[in-house]
Amino acid sequence: CTGDASEIALLKFTELTIGNIHGYREKSPKVAEIPFNSTNKYQVSIHDVPESDSYLLVMKGAPERILDVCSTIVLNGKEETLDEKLRADFNTAYLELGGMGERVLGFCDFVLPADKYPKGYEFDTEKVNFPLKGLRFVGLMSMIDPPRAAVPDAVGKCRSAGIKVVMVTGDHPITAKAIAKSVGIISEGAETVEDIAIRRGIPVEDVDPCEAKAAVVHGTDLREMSEDQLAEVGRSFEGTVHPSVGDEILVLY
Repeated sequence: CTGDASEIALLKFTELTIGNIHGYREKSPKVAEIPFNSTNKYQVSIHDVPESDSYLLVMKGAPERILDVCSTIVLNGKEETLDEKLRADFNTAYLELGGMGERVLGFCDFVLPADKYPKGYEFDTEKVNFPLKGLRFVGLMSMIDPPRAAVPDAVGKCRSAGIKVVMVTGDHPITAKAIAKSVGIISEGAETVEDIAIRRGIPVEDVDPCEAKAAVVHGTDLREMSEDQLAEVGRSFEGTVHPSVGDEILVLY
């Protein structure tokens, strides 16, 4: 297989689980698709189900984005309302998997009503004439996407030379922090403000940022910074060299 690493992992898993993936695809041909992008953080496709009068919409992507568009969940083969307790259970599972440095994807689907979307319906993926909310959450999948074997050694050499190492990634902050620790970008024993808050059992806002020896900064925080604040960040890197990886969603240092 060639292509996106996550897609390859999903394809291999499906092959091992249900067998001939090409035959499975042929049974439910794709009739429309919204490709994944870094803004939406999800991918949608609509499939014709020959043995049914309806089309099936399926979506996968960042778990938090997937959960946000769902109103029900499948549990033990039954569809139930997605209440606050189930959402809390979801977050617990998500954070546990992400905390192990695993990349997590969420999945949901929705059977489009045949009376509104009859066979032959012209789906428009630009103006979107089909629902993208009120969907049914079906589960999470996690996969290991380890850094290259040479990364820890490279990070160690950079730090020994006095180089400040920054990691930029599109992963969830929990996953990003776990990976950063595994390769030595965040040193052993170095705590973020979140780590300190958990250890002390206090709110994050009650922790003095100066106490933290590491930081996880979300891209939305950078976007909301004033020009003076961004200039201060820039000045902190004057005269330094740092390697960076990813798509500029998170910054760790």
